[in-house]
Amino acid sequence: MASKAKTSDTENKSVVVLKGATDLQRLKLEKLMKNPNKEAFIPEKSKTKEPRAPHEFIRNVWGSSAGAGSGDFHVYRGVRRREYARQKFIDEMAEKTGKDEEYLKKVEQNQKAAEERTAKKRAKRNKKKQKLKAKKSKTSADQNKNEENDDTEESEDSDEEKVEENTESDKGQTCDKVQLPTGQGGQDGNGEDEDR
Repeated sequence: MASKAKTSDTENKSVVVLKGATDLQRLKLEKLMKNPNKEAFIPEKSKTKEPRAPHEFIRNVWGSSAGAGSGDFHVYRGVRRREYARQKFIDEMAEKTGKDEEYLKKVEQNQKAAEERTAKKRAKRNKKKQKLKAKKSKTSADQNKNEENDDTEESEDSDEEKVEENTESDKGQTCDKVQLPTGQGGQDGNGEDEDR
């Protein structure tokens, strides 16, 4: 029974001959799309490999002295290479942290400068708004006063106009009395003077 299952699996799996990179990519995509619910493995960013610490105590010190074996030079060369790599790593990390600190300081300075500029502009806008409000309130107060003055002036003007109208009408009446209805040079209708 197990053999039958194996043969059916092998029949379902066909041998795919890859002709190029596109076939390989298509095969990978098909494998991913067979089970879309399964999460795809995304490798994490590779961390920098920190070199191992140097030995605390080196028993054999090599050099060009007599008595150093023929294999000791290769060991010495390996130790020297690792030490140089460790020192290079330390220097690179120090430079990187220095640049990061410098960048953070620069970002902080830029933020402070931007905040100062915005605060200055905000204060200027607020001052302008206050001036406009004061001007509006002043003009509205002036308008209210003007309206009150206009009302009082209008009432005074209307009183004066009434007085003037009365005086004009009085003048007109007196004039009508003085004037002759058919006036020709101060004579009445008979051609005689009025004084007589």
